[in-house]
Amino acid sequence: MRVARLYYRLVKFEHTIFALPFAYVGAFLAVSGVPSADDLLWITVAMVGARSLAMALNRLIDARIDAANPRTAGRELPSGALTHAAVIGFCIVSLVVYLGAVWQLDPLVRWLSPVPVIAFVVYPYLKRFTWTCHLWLGAIDGLAPIGAWAAVTGKLPWQSWALGAAVAAWVAGFDLFYALFDADVDREQGLHSWVTRFGEVGAFTGARILHLITIVLLAAVGLGLTVGWLYWVGVLCVGGLLLYEHTLVRPGDLRRLDAAFFTMNGVISVAFFAFVLADVL
Repeated sequence: MRVARLYYRLVKFEHTIFALPFAYVGAFLAVSGVPSADDLLWITVAMVGARSLAMALNRLIDARIDAANPRTAGRELPSGALTHAAVIGFCIVSLVVYLGAVWQLDPLVRWLSPVPVIAFVVYPYLKRFTWTCHLWLGAIDGLAPIGAWAAVTGKLPWQSWALGAAVAAWVAGFDLFYALFDADVDREQGLHSWVTRFGEVGAFTGARILHLITIVLLAAVGLGLTVGWLYWVGVLCVGGLLLYEHTLVRPGDLRRLDAAFFTMNGVISVAFFAFVLADVL
């Protein structure tokens, strides 16, 4: 059980709640109803495998950076709770789970399956070179609803890409908040982030713009599909929650940053899926 808890902490499994509901949103909107139980099962397994792989690779590649950061020095690899070999083994298992699940879905998803894996490997290195790393992370999570859409229909209409772009903007926006945790350490280590490039005020401005784009794109998806009034209530709910999230923190006052990042984004993801589910039913 102790080892299981270490791996659970390694990948922060509870944060799967950020991306998984939006994968379901993509699947439900793709068929304007409830996908088959088999598709939902394998989409779930693929998402868990993919996210576990992404997080483990990130921890593995960033082990030295994490060790030099007081906030992350206690993580499983820097603290020695898990060895590099153990994490590499976990990556291999996660990759097998992901590929095994993908193989049960539409052939289009099988052809596209290497794309997320390549993106997972590239992401941890970007902070060493460019402040656009947050946008890359958003794009990775934006693949979730796109992949789920393709998994149940074998097609990728513009609405699926708009939904993926909405998720990408949402994730990139709240990742700018997350970067505020490590602004000073990143500068000391010569790492790149939106905060180190544009400052704290720039991070808030960027997050606001990206979250506005999120709402615009969710609205575009609704206009491009046959959706009911509950979908639009969901969009308004996301807008209201994002607005509230931005009231929790402000430049010079980051006391409630944890709540803004972790709590509110989980609520947003689950709430929007709940409205989409109610709408299609």
